[in-house]
Amino acid sequence: MRSLTSWMKQARSLISPSQPECLFCGRRGRPSPEWPEICLHCQSSIPWIRVPRCQTCGRHVGCPDCSRSHGPIPIRCNRSAVAYTSEMREILGQYKYRGNERLAPLLGLMLDRAYALLQQEQSGQQLNEALQSNFFSKPFPIRHSKLRMRSNLWQADLLVPVPVSAVRLSERGFNQAERLAEVVSLRRGIPQLPLLVRTHHTAKQSFKSRRERLADMKHAFAGNTDSAVLQSLKEHLDSRATHQLEQRPPQIIIVDDIYTTGSTIRACAEALQQLCRSQNCLAEIYSLTWARS
Repeated sequence: MRSLTSWMKQARSLISPSQPECLFCGRRGRPSPEWPEICLHCQSSIPWIRVPRCQTCGRHVGCPDCSRSHGPIPIRCNRSAVAYTSEMREILGQYKYRGNERLAPLLGLMLDRAYALLQQEQSGQQLNEALQSNFFSKPFPIRHSKLRMRSNLWQADLLVPVPVSAVRLSERGFNQAERLAEVVSLRRGIPQLPLLVRTHHTAKQSFKSRRERLADMKHAFAGNTDSAVLQSLKEHLDSRATHQLEQRPPQIIIVDDIYTTGSTIRACAEALQQLCRSQNCLAEIYSLTWARS
């Protein structure tokens, strides 16, 4: 005869709904209020990068790469959502290599936090510049309308995902950077344009040295010269010039899944600058990645 305890357990499981399965660990547990797709335990263990230690590449620890680099850096800065721990590597692997596309919206929302950090930093910088400009300008008092206009939240003009080769696209069936950029684009109202193309397929970079990666990526990207893409870029730049009260260079963000040595971002930024120059435009380029190693 079944015990009373066993019977009550079964009755309780029928009455109360089962807890959802966590997209990160795969176990059932109490969902996070902020991120209902994952459990509270996984949410609490996300290694967010809240205060980047390196202001250039967004690294959360000491950065020898930026300190020893003497050449010009083609981006203003990089910001990443999380540190690339073993747990984050496993999650990215589930999405990127094992085809768990249910993770795409969640990873995109995580990337959006990196955008919020970048936006906060650039807005603060804009406000400081406005205050300094008004402090030294004449006549006094401060021109309040100009200050209000310049202290609005900073907003990027375009998102550009890092393209993958035809081989990688065939293997995975999707471009992970494009999917991540799509989430930020929809949330922030920033257009996404495929301004870059991959010129040749490169082998996996994970087992290569920093020098090998830089050499491998040097000519891996080029500006997209498709007439429809260039027309879209021209229309966007023309519209921007018409409606923008204060002139500043276009703010373009390159989007990728992970920043390791910066070789991919650097190569993309250089190709993007060449494309912009061909359109008589000099852009300010940033990058956003889901993870920073």
